[in-house]
Parts: sequence; structure tokens; C-alpha cells
Amino acid sequence: MTPAPQPLAPGATIGILGGGQLGRMLALAAVPLGFHIHIYAPEAESPAGEVAARITRGAYDDAAALTAFAAEVDAVTYEFENVPAACAALLAGLRQVRPGVKALDVAQDRVTEKSAMRAMGLGTAPFAKADDAGEARAAFESLGGGAAIVKTRRMGYDGKGQARVASADDAAAAVARFAAPCILEGLVSFEREISVVAARGIDGRIEAFEPAENTHKDGILHRSVVPAQLKPQVAAEAWRIAGTILEALDYVGVMGVELFLDRDGALLVNEIAPRVHNSGHWTMDACAVSQFEQHIRAVAGWPLKPAVRFADCEMENLIGDDVLRWAGIAAEPNACLHLYGKAEARPGRKMGHVNRLFPPSGRR
Repeated sequence: MTPAPQPLAPGATIGILGGGQLGRMLALAAVPLGFHIHIYAPEAESPAGEVAARITRGAYDDAAALTAFAAEVDAVTYEFENVPAACAALLAGLRQVRPGVKALDVAQDRVTEKSAMRAMGLGTAPFAKADDAGEARAAFESLGGGAAIVKTRRMGYDGKGQARVASADDAAAAVARFAAPCILEGLVSFEREISVVAARGIDGRIEAFEPAENTHKDGILHRSVVPAQLKPQVAAEAWRIAGTILEALDYVGVMGVELFLDRDGALLVNEIAPRVHNSGHWTMDACAVSQFEQHIRAVAGWPLKPAVRFADCEMENLIGDDVLRWAGIAAEPNACLHLYGKAEARPGRKMGHVNRLFPPSGRR
């Protein structure tokens, strides 16, 4: 019988692949628990690197640098889902990698992801593979015509690598423009977009935060609100869906599950993110445990904490020049400001976020 994995003791070092703001907030959550953080990223300077105990600058395909990094950490996690599979596999042969490589394999390709959701018995938007112009035309016709969205199968995020199309010709042109394998998704007539941020520990226990109601601008998350305007049975179904995915992937760590609530009251999985998630930032100030601490606990093999909310919250992303409002936000009595340490505010760039807190159920 294989012995149960032992939890990491305070003083251990957790390695994080990626140096962005999610890595920064993971590092800030790890330090109070007594852990050291070692960041591995290709950039010379990064938001996570500013707050980490150690930094290794290296490419994700540099086997020698990755092997040296693994020798200096006790466990590995990642802050973005596009870690090359070969990189994760190499590290998994040297150290415990949580979440596991299986989750990356599923989440990195939109066709694989949606196919996996269907195999789990979960609903998704109608979709078809569109790896070239000919497939794009056939895919558009197979979905019955009407408006659809072409997305690159890999690497797209925050609205990048996406195009709305209204004809087979449009679909073919979009795939040709992206010059990459794509997926064609039928548009869903939805009532609202929600997400569930949930965690699974090494013992299989699952803790899910309340669903958040999300709005986007230009393909980027703009605002997340809790409590969401949902019937109790819809919230329960969202939790069930998240739990189904975590169990099926034998997942350890925090995952974001994005969902559409359609006009008929059904929940459809839009996509999953095998990492901490932008729509879970509200947990930093409205819950007894944040999504970041919960992820560190899972990666370290510690018990998860109850995902209980004690305040209503509205999270607003600060995109580009929004960050110039920092002084006014800092003066708001109910605002909790989180800035990411990025020097240059560019259009579409996430510079920080603000959580505005309200008495429970007293905001609406």
C-alpha cells in the first residue's frame, strides 16, 4: 500500500512557474504560513519576483535550468495554464507538481477541454474543430449557421485569439488570419455568466466558494459580484459541476470554472482554468480564506479551510489607465486595493483590482 503523501512543513520551499500577478498573490499568501517561494520565469523582472524569496530566470524548455530549479524546491505549482506540457512533465518526474499534468493537457486545448466536459456528462456550447479554412466552413454549416465564435485552440486569453463570425466565409477567413488550429463555438443565448472557484485537497476533500456573477468588457473580466443573483438550485448545480471536474481530473489545488446560465436555466461549461482565477479575487477580503491561501494549502498537502464568505463583495479589475484612480479608490472606506507592481499601464493590461465590501446581503 502506497503511504499517504506527507504535508510540507513550514520552512519548505514551493516553486511557482510563472511570474505574473497570480504568482505574486500566491507568494503573499504562502509567507504567513511559513513557506518560502521560488519563482521560475523567463522575464528579468516580474510582479511575483518582487515578493519571492528566490527567482530563477529561465526558459520553459531549458531542461538544465528546470532540473536545477527542482533541486531547490519541495513542490511545484503554476500560475498560468499554458506551461508547456514537456516542462510540467519534466518537473513531475523530479518533484510533486500540483495540479497535475493531466489538468494542463485538458485545459490547454479548447477542443480537448470541451470534449472532456462532454465525456463527464456536462453541457457546453455546441462546438466543432476548425483547424483549417475547409474545416471552418464545414464546422459553421454543421452548427446550423447563424453567429458563432472562432477561437484558437491554444494560448488565447482575455479575448485574444477570438473572432465573431456570421457566415462560413467569415469563419474560414478568421481561421486563415489566426494561422493556427481553431475551434468554432456556437453562440449561447445566456442570462448571465458565473464562475465557481473551487479547491480539492490531497485527501479528496472539496471546498467551493460561492458562485460569482461576472461581466466582461472587450473580452476581459471587468467585474465579479457576490452574492450572484441565482436560485439556490442553480448555485448547487454550479458546485456539483465544479466537483465533478475536480474529481474526474484527480485535481489538487484551486480551479476556476466559468459557466453560462442559459435562458432555459441550464448551466454550460465555458472553460476551466487549472489555477487560481481572476473571478476569485473577491475571496481575498470577503472570506476567512482566500483562493490563494487555499491553493497553497492544497499544494502543501495541508487541510483546506471552509470556503465561507462573511461579506458581500464587488471586485473590479483595474485595466490599463484605470490604475490612475488609485488615490480615489484608496480613500473609499469599504475598498480594498490590490496593485500588481507593474510599471507601465497599457490598454488591456491588468494593473490591479479593488474589492468593495458590503454587509452580508445588504448591498442589494
